[in-house]
Amino acid sequence: MIKNYLKATWRGLIKQKGYSAINIGGLAVGMAVAMLIGLWVYDELTFNTYHKHYDRIAQVMQHANFNGKIETQVANPAVMGPELRAKFGSDFTYVVQASWSGAHMLSIGDKHLNKEGIYFEPDAPEMLTLTMLKGTRAGLRDPHSMMLSASAAKALFGEEDPMNKTITLDRLTDVKVTGVYEDLPDNTTFSNVEIIMPWELWLIQNPWAKQMDNPWGSNFSQTFVQVAEHADMEALSAKIKNVKLDNISDEEKKYQWVAFLQPMHKWNLYNEFRNGINTGGNIQYVWLFGIIGVFVLLLACINFMNLATARSEKRAKEVGIRKTVGSHRWQLISRFFAESYLTVLLAFVLSLMLVILFLPAFNEVADKKIALPWLNPLFWVFSVAFMFITGLLAGSYPAFYLSSFQPIKVLKGVFRAGRYASIPRKVLVSAQFTVSVMLIIGTIIVYQQIQHAKNRPVGYTKNGLINLSLQAEIKDHFEAVRTELKSAGAIEEMAGCFSPLTSVWNTNGGFEWEGKDPNLAVDFPNNAISHDFGKTVQWEIKAGRDFSRDFATDSLAFVVNESAARFIGFEEPVGKTLQWDGRAYTIIGVVKDILQESPFFPVRPTLYRLGAPDELANLVLKLNPQRSTSQSLSIIETVWKKYTPTVPFGYTFIDEDFGSKFRVEERIGKLASYFAVLAIFISCLGLFGMASFVAEQRTKEIGIRKVLGASVANLLRLLSTEFILLVLVSSVIAAPIAWYYLHQWLTNYDYRIEINWMVFVWAAVLALIITLVTVSFQAIKAATANPVNSLRDE
Repeated sequence: MIKNYLKATWRGLIKQKGYSAINIGGLAVGMAVAMLIGLWVYDELTFNTYHKHYDRIAQVMQHANFNGKIETQVANPAVMGPELRAKFGSDFTYVVQASWSGAHMLSIGDKHLNKEGIYFEPDAPEMLTLTMLKGTRAGLRDPHSMMLSASAAKALFGEEDPMNKTITLDRLTDVKVTGVYEDLPDNTTFSNVEIIMPWELWLIQNPWAKQMDNPWGSNFSQTFVQVAEHADMEALSAKIKNVKLDNISDEEKKYQWVAFLQPMHKWNLYNEFRNGINTGGNIQYVWLFGIIGVFVLLLACINFMNLATARSEKRAKEVGIRKTVGSHRWQLISRFFAESYLTVLLAFVLSLMLVILFLPAFNEVADKKIALPWLNPLFWVFSVAFMFITGLLAGSYPAFYLSSFQPIKVLKGVFRAGRYASIPRKVLVSAQFTVSVMLIIGTIIVYQQIQHAKNRPVGYTKNGLINLSLQAEIKDHFEAVRTELKSAGAIEEMAGCFSPLTSVWNTNGGFEWEGKDPNLAVDFPNNAISHDFGKTVQWEIKAGRDFSRDFATDSLAFVVNESAARFIGFEEPVGKTLQWDGRAYTIIGVVKDILQESPFFPVRPTLYRLGAPDELANLVLKLNPQRSTSQSLSIIETVWKKYTPTVPFGYTFIDEDFGSKFRVEERIGKLASYFAVLAIFISCLGLFGMASFVAEQRTKEIGIRKVLGASVANLLRLLSTEFILLVLVSSVIAAPIAWYYLHQWLTNYDYRIEINWMVFVWAAVLALIITLVTVSFQAIKAATANPVNSLRDE
C-alpha cells in the first residue's frame, strides 16, 4: 500500500512540475536555513564542552562599586589563587592563576614567529583536559618550560620532534618544549592559545608582582578553578564572596569587593553584567536565530499547506471516487501524509546540497568553523526527527482537510469550497508576511543602530593612525626613531602610550580632590602617554593646554577628558589639584572625550599623564597624508628593522581596530538580513503559487471581463487587490510586535537610536513592492491571455 502511495505521489509530482518545484524548492530553502541555524545554535550551546569537566570549571570574577555604580570584572590580584587554596582548598580540585593571553615571539635560530600564548599554573592542562600528542599534562612544572599546540609545533619545527627543543621566548628567556597538545576547537574560550607557559616564569619576568607592598590592591591576572565533586558551585560562590574584602584596608573596603564564580558554561552565552547582575549576553542571539529558524521553516510549511488546500477543488473528485470505492478516511490521510513525506524527503536531500554549498560563506559571515557532522549518529537522529516534524507540520492540515470531503456532494458536482474556505489560506499568507515584515524591520533597525554608533564622535582623528607594540630598542632610541621617520616624510608625528587608542588596559583608584564625597569610591582609566600624544591623535583641547616639554612641572600634571571634568565637579577644572599616590597632580587641560571602549556605552572619566619610558607599551604613528600608505609603511619598516632586526614588523590601523568593535552587531545584522531575504523568498514562492492558482481558478471570469471591455490594468488590479490587502494587514500586525522586541534589544545599549515610525512605513512599502512584483507576473499573464481560449468550451 505504501509503495502504491509513493508511486502515485511521484507521478503526481512529475505531472505538476511547477507546483512541485515551488513546494520542494520552498521546503528545501526553509530546511536549509533551519539546518544552518541549528548547526550555529548547536555550536553556541556546546561552547567549551571539549573540556571534560566544563560543568565544574569556573572563573573567579569580582563585583565592585566604582564611581557610584557596581561594575564587574574578570581581573584579580595575583594572590587570589594562593588565598583560595589556603582557605577553601578542600572545595576545589584545582585553582589556577593565569595571565592574559597575548602575542609572544618564539625564536629558533633565524626563525622568528609570533604566537598567541598564556601563562598558566601547572594544573591548567589537567583542569582543561588537554589532549596530549607528545609529553604529559605535567609539562609546566619546570618554570623554564613551554607547551605548544600541534599547529604551533608544526610551524616552528616542521616534521621534527619538538620535544626537549629549546626556544627563545620574547628574545629574553630560553625555554624547553615539554609537551605538544591537540589544537583546541574553535568553539572554546582558549581556541586561539597556541603556546602555554608556566605562571612561575611570568613572575620571574615581572618581579614587581612579588614585591608589591599591597598585593591585594592591584588586579592584573585571572583565576580559574575546578570545583570539587562534593561541592556545589552556587554555594561555593557565596562562600568565597569576601575573600578579597577580608584582606584589604578599611579605605579599600569602600569599593565593596565581592568575589564570585562564573561557571564555564556561562562564559560565552551569559557574559554581560549590568550593575552587578548577569543580564545575559550571546544567549539572546541563540534565542533570536532559533526563533527565526523555526519561523522560516514554518513559512515553507505554510506554502505547502496553502498550495495543497488551494488545489482542493481539483482533488475533490479524486477524494470522492476513492471514498466511493471503499477507501477509509485514515487511508486517505495516510495517502496525503505519504505525499507530504516524499516531498519532505526530496526537499531534505536538496537542502543538504544547499547547506554544503553555502556553509563556507555562512561560516565566514558567522565567524565560525562549523562542519556537517556526517559521522555523528545524533546528526542523523535529529535529521530524521527534523523530517518527521516538518512532514507533520506541512502535511497535517491538507491531510485532514482534504480527507473530510463528502463524496456525494463531490460526485454530484455540488461541492463548493465555500465562501469561507479561503480564510485559512489568507490567514497563513498573512502569517508569512508578518514574519517577513518583522525581519525587514529588524534588519533596518540593526543597521541604523550600527551606523548610529559608527558615526559617534570619537574625539580624535582615526584616519592615518597605526598602532605598534613598543619594543625596548625603540624605547631606548625613541627620539632618534621619531626624528628619522619625520625626516623621511613617513609620518607627521609619533607618540607612546600604555593603553592603545581603542581599549583601556588599566584603571586606578585612590584619587582625592577638594569637595569629594569621602564615601565615594572612584576608579578612573589612567593612561600614561608621551609628550606628543595629543598632536599625534589630534585630540581637541576644550580648556587649558596640552603637555609641553617647556614645562618641567608637567611630570605631575593631568589632562582630563570632559567626562572626568563633569564627574569631579569643578566648574573651572584647569589649575585644580588631584591627590593620587601621595602626590599632588595639577589639571592643566581638558580634552574632548576619546572613545576607547564600546561605542554603545558612555565614555568613562579618563586621566592622561606623562609616563616613564618603561610605562609605555604601544606606539602610535600618524602617517604623512602627502605620501601613499604603502610608501610610508615601507619606510617605517626599514627604520623598525634597523633598531629591532629580530622582531617581525607588525602593525594595525586604528580605524580597523575601531571597526572591530562592531563585529558582533554587524555579524548579527548580516545574518538577520540574509535570513530576511530568504524568508521573503520563501513567502514569494508561496505567493507566486497562490497567484498562479487564483489566476487559473478565475480564467473564465477573466475571459468574460475582457470580452466585456475590461483593460489589462483593471484585471491586474482585480487579481492583485486581495494580496495587497493581506500584506497591509501583515504590516499592521508586524509593526507593534517588531517595535516591542527591538525596543527591548536596544535597551542593551546606552548609546542607541530612537525607533522612527518611518521604518515601519518603509518596511510595509518594501513588502508591497515585493508582493506586486511577485503577483503581477501571473496577473499580467492571465490578463493578456486570449479570452477565446478560456471560453471555447462554454
